[in-house]
Amino acid sequence: MPDSGAGGPVVRIVAPFGRDADSIAAVLGAAGLATAIAPSLEALASQLDDGTGLVVVTQEAMARGSDALLRALQQQPTWSDIPFILLRSARSYRRSTREPLLPSSINVVEMDRPLGSVSLLSAVQGALRARDKQFLVRDQLQALDDGRAALARSEAELRVIADTMPVLIAFVDTSMCFRFANTAYEDWFGLATGEVIGRHVRDIISEPVWQQRRPVMEAALQGQGAVFEIEWPHRLRGRRDCEVRYAPRRDAQGHVDGFHVFVTDITTAKLALASSQQHAQALEAKVAERTRELERQMAAREASEAALRQAQKMEAIGQLTGGIAHDFNNMLTGILSALDIVRMRLEMGRVDDLDRFLDTATASGQRAAALTQRLLAFSRRQSLDARPVEINAQLESVQHLLRSTLGESVRIVAEPSAGELHATLDANQFESAILNLAINARDAMPHGGQLTLRTASADVSEGQYPAVPAGRYVHVVVSDTGAGMAPAVVERVFEPFFTTKPIGKGTGLGMSMVYGFMQQSGGHVAIQSQVGEGTAVSLFIPMDDAPEATAPHATTQPIRRGAGQSILVVEDDAQVRMLVTVVLEDLGYQTQVVADADAAIPILASAQVIDLLVTDVGLPGMNGRQLAEIARQSRPALPVLFMTGYAEKAQERAAFLDEGMAMIAKPFLLDEFSTAVRTAMPEAR
Repeated sequence: MPDSGAGGPVVRIVAPFGRDADSIAAVLGAAGLATAIAPSLEALASQLDDGTGLVVVTQEAMARGSDALLRALQQQPTWSDIPFILLRSARSYRRSTREPLLPSSINVVEMDRPLGSVSLLSAVQGALRARDKQFLVRDQLQALDDGRAALARSEAELRVIADTMPVLIAFVDTSMCFRFANTAYEDWFGLATGEVIGRHVRDIISEPVWQQRRPVMEAALQGQGAVFEIEWPHRLRGRRDCEVRYAPRRDAQGHVDGFHVFVTDITTAKLALASSQQHAQALEAKVAERTRELERQMAAREASEAALRQAQKMEAIGQLTGGIAHDFNNMLTGILSALDIVRMRLEMGRVDDLDRFLDTATASGQRAAALTQRLLAFSRRQSLDARPVEINAQLESVQHLLRSTLGESVRIVAEPSAGELHATLDANQFESAILNLAINARDAMPHGGQLTLRTASADVSEGQYPAVPAGRYVHVVVSDTGAGMAPAVVERVFEPFFTTKPIGKGTGLGMSMVYGFMQQSGGHVAIQSQVGEGTAVSLFIPMDDAPEATAPHATTQPIRRGAGQSILVVEDDAQVRMLVTVVLEDLGYQTQVVADADAAIPILASAQVIDLLVTDVGLPGMNGRQLAEIARQSRPALPVLFMTGYAEKAQERAAFLDEGMAMIAKPFLLDEFSTAVRTAMPEAR
């Protein structure tokens, strides 16, 4: 990468992680410093030259090793000691001990991240100033080639430079005596340079310190450089943190003739590092406290939302139970009052006109059955007989019923799709849902209007319709030109017992039944309405491929009475048990009746002849489906007729029934029950 920034020594940057290199270059460039970014230490090694003023390297750059860099540094001239600033990662300063990332022979200052731009710039400028001194030394050394006079001038300049630097600089020969010392020794020890030069090291630094440093100094005379940190007393400023560097010097023959000593006061840098660490710890503590506060707030919010959901649930349950009680009380009044009148007239000996009251009781019972079916549809617990159907054909078959129900004031317009639309659902429940929507549309058009039935295939994308997942659907739209609804009404339209009709004109379960049926069938329902512009209800039914052609069903055999066949009846409700038994016996069947599965199992395990098992699904304890499985273990061909009012596991007939099994939904008329029994008999199939 080309150099950037102003002229002068180049600060080379090696920071391969993310945008670290660009960020460092931006800070230094803003201060007018020239920068160059190297992608790796290997690339840096090839770029080191006399124009390099400083190297800033991050800990991440050391992952691949520093051998190439060390080889390049070994080739630099003796005057050159390129300073390095190593930026350690935030994790490393938490360790109790830190291993050096660069060899001790490299002139490196380590700083821990996170690091502010001011601290970084200050460190870089300080290192560049030191590097500038090296450049001055270089220039002076180069002048040695001009002769002795130039050499003398260079030595003088070197002395000036060394004396002006805030670093202890000295040279110790092989006899451990000082041969050079700058004026910084006077500042630290109170000794003039003349009092230092020629004296043994132990005389200057004291015997205890000499014994401590002696092994390192002797190693330096063997050519091994060293860098270490110590605490060293200053005569005026007390104990200071210092970085000590021993750099061996070789003569023309390559022999070590002594070593240079460089001692730098790093107290300020250490204090800055400690301050930054304390700041980082304080910041971490604040973040942790804020996190705990957010967790407390989230917990309080979740508790409030749970309380709101519970309140809404209780309100819905109250509305549901109140509506059920109101409608069922009306129906029970019709049943009980009609039966009381019949009983009273029979006691009086009057048998005329009894049919009228019996019809009233029957009608009230059928209304109760219809209400129960709608409740099951809303709760998605009704028993569905899902089969492959063609939607356009289903809508065409229901139009005659719609015309007779809606009257002449409502014009029905059918807009079927051009091709067939196949789906799997309960055809009767689908027609009931369409009828409910049509009746609501008629009531919204008291002066007449138009009802449109439209079908099409729809590839719904994610988010196209609220609450409708992406997929292929049969799209059925039932729309009217009625009064429409306000947004507040639309929001509640699927709630049970919610209605805008006058009292006595509706149960408020029509739309909730449609919603429950669609949910149970794997589909979805959406509604669009505006006041004065009518309403459109969309049914999204999962689309199937066209089914394969099937053989025509065999013609229905004539219904026959029983011929003494043996039927085992399992029903826990005493009244239903009594009525079922009477019907079966009147039809010519022999019956055994028990109240639960535990009583039925011994009979099924015996050698008695049983031609048909009639069982309720929702038995106490073991349910009817489990009883049938046990019965089939000893009687594999035994036909089974299930009776169900509500059973969660019987919702989908196709998955619930095996071969030789049938189902009839409660409440049922007795002639429907007798037909189901005759059909289930082996000779009837």
